Amino acid sequence: MILTQCAVCATDLGLSLGKKCGRCSTRYCGPDCQVQHWERGGHEALCRRIRRAGGAEQYHADIKCNEAVAVAVEACADDTRGQTCYICMEAVHSRTGEGLVRGCACGDRDGVASGRTGIAHVSCLAEQAKILNDEAEENNLALKGRWDRWHTCSLCEQDYHGVVFCALSWACWKTYLGRPETDWPRGAAMMLLGIGLGDAGRFEEALSVQEAELAMRRRAGASAGRILDVQANLAVSYHNLGRLEEASSMQRDVYSGQLKLNGEENRGTLMAANNYAISLTHLKRYAEAKSLLHKMIPVARRVLDESSEITLKMRWKYAEALCRDTAATLDDVREAVTTLEDTERTARRVFGASHPTTTGHEESLRDARAALAARDVEALGDALGALGAA
Repeated sequence: MILTQCAVCATDLGLSLGKKCGRCSTRYCGPDCQVQHWERGGHEALCRRIRRAGGAEQYHADIKCNEAVAVAVEACADDTRGQTCYICMEAVHSRTGEGLVRGCACGDRDGVASGRTGIAHVSCLAEQAKILNDEAEENNLALKGRWDRWHTCSLCEQDYHGVVFCALSWACWKTYLGRPETDWPRGAAMMLLGIGLGDAGRFEEALSVQEAELAMRRRAGASAGRILDVQANLAVSYHNLGRLEEASSMQRDVYSGQLKLNGEENRGTLMAANNYAISLTHLKRYAEAKSLLHKMIPVARRVLDESSEITLKMRWKYAEALCRDTAATLDDVREAVTTLEDTERTARRVFGASHPTTTGHEESLRDARAALAARDVEALGDALGALGAA
């Protein structure tokens, strides 16, 4: 259950407080709000419709998904004008009437002339992912790889991002929310929704989902590794909401837990190390961030590769820490610029020009070049001053 507020006064009910409508499970803080909603809030007319839709949670998810799809379609309007869906070959979805989106690297990467656009309807992407995973469950096949279709483009093999990812994550959640808490797809869908909301800048909503997921995972007796994954996502939401000390403390614990559980040559450990380093840089603890990244970047290069998103982000954040440290030398700033020039080119080639990783690199590179230019002017002034004194 993700609905955690009273439908009338929005009081936070957590996962168990208050009461529910006996017919449709809409949540209230108490009988007064329930009566008010029935008599003056229109619930009498809505109750049957919500129940037919599958209950309050399903009804809420359907509405939120439609809203998220509309936002994504509007955001992608210029990019998709005159195009058709690569799955159904229609411009407008025949059943939902929705428009097109594109939130991957297809047609957006330097030096790539595949002709693939990645333009589709969110409903088509969702149906494609559902069919693949239903087939796996029916035939007792591994879900790994198939589940990726909920967040990764099948053409360019890069993750969706921003409002498109958010819309697809709502589609995923509404598909699996009726499953028992112990079912793997339900937990994975809840995790995906939390990440998708955060990716679209809906940080408070992401936090609410992730807190509900953590409580659910603990209730269901999830493994230590799964709990660490949820805590890592929760820490990102803390960070996005400006709760930097809480975020850093949790990221430190997640990194320590991953290291103990899986060793350093593990994707989860490497991701946790990068997240912890990011939190340290935002707290201006640059020396600690540099030390951690200096140790883990060679591991990432060995275990993953130079073009993996984790490796690129590690090198990006190492360069930022080099450049922003008040103790940085001129050589440090030059190294930061050289590193960012290299990683920005790779990010553009792999993820495309509009991906947040690419645009983040560009911004950091501009800042580093400006810092280097200022240092060069300062060095020239010092040299001229010394010459005049001589």
